[in-house]
Amino acid sequence: MIHILLVVIYLAFIGLGLPDSLLGSAWPSMYGELNVPVSYAGIISMTIALGTIFSSLQSDRLSRKFDTGKITAVSTAMMAVSMLGFSVSHSFFQLWLWAIPYGLGAGSVDAALNNYVALHYPSRHMSWLHCMWGLGTLVGPNVMGYVLTSGGSWHRGYLSMALIQAILTVILLFSLPLWKKAADFQEKRMTAETKAAALSLRSIFAIPGAKEVMLTFFCYCALEQTAMLWGSTWLVLHLGLSAETAARCASLFFLGITAGRGINGFLTYRFNDTQMIRAGQGILLLGIIFLLLPVGTTSAIVGLILVGLGCAPIYPCIIHSTPEHFGADRSQALIGVQMASAYTGTCLMPPLFGLIANHCSVSLFPFYLAAILILMVFMHERLIKKNRA
Repeated sequence: MIHILLVVIYLAFIGLGLPDSLLGSAWPSMYGELNVPVSYAGIISMTIALGTIFSSLQSDRLSRKFDTGKITAVSTAMMAVSMLGFSVSHSFFQLWLWAIPYGLGAGSVDAALNNYVALHYPSRHMSWLHCMWGLGTLVGPNVMGYVLTSGGSWHRGYLSMALIQAILTVILLFSLPLWKKAADFQEKRMTAETKAAALSLRSIFAIPGAKEVMLTFFCYCALEQTAMLWGSTWLVLHLGLSAETAARCASLFFLGITAGRGINGFLTYRFNDTQMIRAGQGILLLGIIFLLLPVGTTSAIVGLILVGLGCAPIYPCIIHSTPEHFGADRSQALIGVQMASAYTGTCLMPPLFGLIANHCSVSLFPFYLAAILILMVFMHERLIKKNRA
């Protein structure tokens, strides 16, 4: 029963990843039709991120009233409706309105499932859970690319995504009895540590290393989401690829992150979280170097794959290392604030690059990623140093 439920959780995280990569791959075809500047993708991205911040901060309150299964099913349904709304939108304002329920639904799914898996499953499943998210982000742009190369519009691509999300919602609704049985079984295994009272924000900020881990998470998601949102546009405007080809090439970033997280689950048997995070940061640096090489499309494709591979271990290993750094009794409070910090990075940094691309040059894309990576490495090393003191 627990293993069947795990399959359902994996499917839900695939559903979470499906639309996350869709905007970036479709935007080169969208902004001209909507008659808005290229930087306006950042407004949609920021709106989605604000919704995820709000819903993640409310996740603890929601989970006290409803079980994780109900939250996941309702949130996935919200995402399905939002994708349907995107598919029928013919103005930027309509698109912006539908981004609001999408962000609220995505944040609830992310926070609820990360918390559930951290509590009830071994650490390797955290990596594989995020591998499933990567699988969803890999499928999304390929669906959009297929629709565009087949003569369809981005509207049809979003409609296809809405149908997939609707099917996932039905599966989640049928799985609700499994969540109830699992809750009854796992309640007996809960320890006093995991039931510890929630901490206030002031108390969390006072914990040594809390600010550093939040900034590390901020930088990671800023880098990941910037690569996700602007990779395709960079390929079009900087290297001259067609929108259809760029959508397929940009999907290689998601191939890297998905394959990396699948492998990461096995590597955690041998290497600890700090080693995995440092390795990811090193691969990220190598990927950015490939993006900077002036040798054309091949270098860019290799760079995007390496950036995805570098991203792979960082997010799940930061979450998994939280009890080690801060203690099991405080880990849940820290995880919630870390995710809010991550969404803040998602909210602010991709739109900022949109302004840079609009007013300076989209060719600054690799330099922007490099600056974020440097800050991430610095903050993570400060975290390690403080926890050793």
